Amino acid sequence: MARIRQPIVTVAGHVDHGKTSILDRIRGTSIQEGEAGGITQKISFTTMPKDVIVKRAGIVLEKFNIPLEIPGFLFIDTPGHAAFTNLRKRGGSLADIAVLVIDINEGVKPQTAEVLQILKANKTPFIIALNKIDNISGWKKAESGFVFESLDKQAINVSQNYEEKFYTLIGALNAYKIDAEVYTKIKDFTKQVAIVPCSARTGEGINEIIAMLCALSQRFLKERISIADNAVGKGVILEVKKEKTINFMESILYDGVLKENDEIAIASFDDVIITKIRNIQQALPLNKGYKTEKEVEAASGMRLQLINKESKEGQEILPGMPFQVFKTEKELEEIKKQFKKEISQEIQTDGEGIMVKADSLGSLEALLVLLKQKQIRVLKAGIGDITKKDVYIAASLEEGNKVILGFNVQLAEDIKEETKERELKDVLILTNEVVYRIIEDYEEYRKKKQMEIERKKLEELPALVKIKILDFVFRNSNPAIFGVVVEGGILKHDINLINKKDERIGHVKAIQHEKENVKKAEQGQEVAISIPGVNFERQLEVGEHLFSNLAESQFRKFKDNKDLLTEAEKKVLMDIAEIKRKSNNVWGV
Repeated sequence: MARIRQPIVTVAGHVDHGKTSILDRIRGTSIQEGEAGGITQKISFTTMPKDVIVKRAGIVLEKFNIPLEIPGFLFIDTPGHAAFTNLRKRGGSLADIAVLVIDINEGVKPQTAEVLQILKANKTPFIIALNKIDNISGWKKAESGFVFESLDKQAINVSQNYEEKFYTLIGALNAYKIDAEVYTKIKDFTKQVAIVPCSARTGEGINEIIAMLCALSQRFLKERISIADNAVGKGVILEVKKEKTINFMESILYDGVLKENDEIAIASFDDVIITKIRNIQQALPLNKGYKTEKEVEAASGMRLQLINKESKEGQEILPGMPFQVFKTEKELEEIKKQFKKEISQEIQTDGEGIMVKADSLGSLEALLVLLKQKQIRVLKAGIGDITKKDVYIAASLEEGNKVILGFNVQLAEDIKEETKERELKDVLILTNEVVYRIIEDYEEYRKKKQMEIERKKLEELPALVKIKILDFVFRNSNPAIFGVVVEGGILKHDINLINKKDERIGHVKAIQHEKENVKKAEQGQEVAISIPGVNFERQLEVGEHLFSNLAESQFRKFKDNKDLLTEAEKKVLMDIAEIKRKSNNVWGV
């Protein structure tokens, strides 16, 4: 006979929209305020049992006729970036349901959009916690703390301000094909996404969020959260932690039962890791510590101590990897095939491109999805900090691909100072805890790099230049040597020059600046140049302008790449075209 397990809930949202504060309020903790210096200590999961739900949200459940059938909730507390909404289990997302936190005063931001994309891709039901309503000028909280009461009691100007912000958000969500409405007005939760206006600071609307999670879980998730009596224990490693000399795996069991001494297979990029459960510590409700148990049922948050039986050299347990209990060799072989298939599907790379690293399987997968949407090709992807080996591999890639993107990871200790000096100068490493910022930074770099590459191609063409002859003639002929100022572009030696009549003057044999020979002179510089075969008095005059002599094909190439030219160079190009078109009005067209 099947039983209903706790739905697994994740909370996500744009940075600074109040995700951690909302989660603290939902689970009734104040982690952020209580820690020294206000720094949040990481709690990977929080169990909220049924009796706490009744106590917190009973009035709302009763008002909206929502029966309570689930045994509780298991909240996953993950970093505030979008990709952790993508924590994976076998067959889909680890999160059964999500809370998307949006600041009412800021609306949909880039990270919000990422979360929406991932939730839609995973088909994960979600509600929107519309946070910071208390920041609306003049907002008054209802004594009950229920937002369905306070919405009707605001002053007219406050209500108008709220509605303007609310419907602006509705419009923004429509652009992502999401039909949303305040939860009190929704008749059919299969067609609309529920919005719960709330405040993490005052606690207003928080119990209504819990009630809506109950309603959605019971409406959408009954099949997904049903567990058969003989279900095999399946879970996900959230994080690998070390305390003194003991390694613990913070894990979620989402299906079946896990017992002390059970043998499990943990997925990896190569072969599976085989290990035995030495000790299980199950998380107590509302973060009140852990209790050692002989066996636990899904859904549970727990710390596992493992006994490695079979691990290939260099193989390590990686965050985000799924695990499964097995009894026989036949079961193990089937699990190996399944894990290999799933990981190869989730971590798809291209035959060329850059390198990426992330701190877990789920975040790596999400990063790859978002990079693919931006048509950014990835050669190699991995989990963990960026190592010396990664840097050496990146340094060997072709120009433009010497890049490592690190999502929520750091430089490993094995990258010593000498490695940094020798290799890091050639390799761009971009790391961030917010995925969209990494992608933005990389796109900006890629744009600049592409311009550099194209600019190098243009450098194979004659330099674009406009010079003005100064009143300094050092030699009249054989060769003529005289002073010029560069008014546009770059003057290089060996460049062929013409005058305004399109008459060929000759090529620049040498350039001298402050009595030193130089290969080029830039805009604004005054230099002396020598041109063989020219008689200055007969062919040139002070104040006259000279220009690069271009062939039509060369002109067209410059024109096709005009985005790479400076404004001064564009002006020189047009001057040259004007000169040439005096004798041929379709020149360069």
